[in-house]
Amino acid sequence: MEPSYHHHGERRKQFSIAPLPRHPFFVIDTGVTPDASLLLHWYDRHRRTLPWRAAPGQQADPYHVWLSEIMLQQTVVQTVIPYYERFLERFPTVDALAEAPQEDVLQLWAGLGYYARARNLHACARAIHRLGGFPRTIEGLQALPGIGTYTSRAIAAIAFNIPAVPVDGNVERITARLNAVEDPLPASRPLLARLASHLNDDPAAQARPSDFAQALFDLGASLCSPRSPSCLTCPWRDCCLAKARNMAETLPARQKKKTRPTRHAILFRVLDPEGHVLLRSRPSEGLLGGTDELPGTPWSEGRSTPSPARLAETAFTRHAPVQAQWEECGEVKHIFSHFTLLVRVYGCTLPEKSNYPIDPAHGRFLPPGDAILSSVMKKCLLVGTRHRPRMT
Repeated sequence: MEPSYHHHGERRKQFSIAPLPRHPFFVIDTGVTPDASLLLHWYDRHRRTLPWRAAPGQQADPYHVWLSEIMLQQTVVQTVIPYYERFLERFPTVDALAEAPQEDVLQLWAGLGYYARARNLHACARAIHRLGGFPRTIEGLQALPGIGTYTSRAIAAIAFNIPAVPVDGNVERITARLNAVEDPLPASRPLLARLASHLNDDPAAQARPSDFAQALFDLGASLCSPRSPSCLTCPWRDCCLAKARNMAETLPARQKKKTRPTRHAILFRVLDPEGHVLLRSRPSEGLLGGTDELPGTPWSEGRSTPSPARLAETAFTRHAPVQAQWEECGEVKHIFSHFTLLVRVYGCTLPEKSNYPIDPAHGRFLPPGDAILSSVMKKCLLVGTRHRPRMT
């Protein structure tokens, strides 16, 4: 590709574009090596303002970086911001987080999903507290609970200015388009990671590791977006093979997803005279681990559940916490990553001075504000107008 000769009065570097075979197992070169100074110049003008991001010229706080990166896994920025701010207000330092009971951490996390992240967050904070601070190497960071290949590189680059390329979905997409990699995800992931590791070969990127990593994130979150990328204003447009071939919007290719199965459940919403709701704790490990739920038919174990009609045959005799006149409150639909859950909620309110025997296995009465509620359970508590607890 011919170099572009003018950019704000300066000659651009000539881009090195190595030919890429289609099959990932035979790619051994470094692919497109873009001019990092172009990206950094764009970033200096268009960088996002985020609550965990240090001001220009300031060093990032590793606690802020780590906390935000864990929250951002599988979750979009706008959802994370209020959770991040509440966490930082409640736990201003990693030591404060380490010293908190896990129940407090889970309660503050409730609604963000993927609850293993919260348990690992707490375990990691305790490990950092024992170490006396964050490790300052990729290897040291990756040895901590809940910190993998991507997160260790993100913290190392952003907080400690270690030259590393953290490869998230944004960086995968940028890399696939720069190199016109047509092999679909997830099979192409090792190839994209290998190619992405060379994005910071340029001395300009080596000189500003923190800014370069965040510039990649911002590029992927704005101009190089999944749909309708803004190629005409992209700082790397002249070296992008996908743009040259008019195929940017189709990359990265993805294998067709399997149909998401549907599971069914009947759950019971029991209120006491004070408006407290009967809730039981889920096992600490596994889906929604450590959160509170309404008692009812099992739905998270195995791959399938009986049909709604079959469930109704046994739900009220085998799984209801009390014998009562149940009223239907409504239906809740919730989409998990690997299945869709349809819940039929039935409710009752216990009368004053009632002495209904309730097996402790069905839970205990809690004010909703004291419970650790997942998004799906919040929906189940709020559906309908009858036997509905006050959430404050």
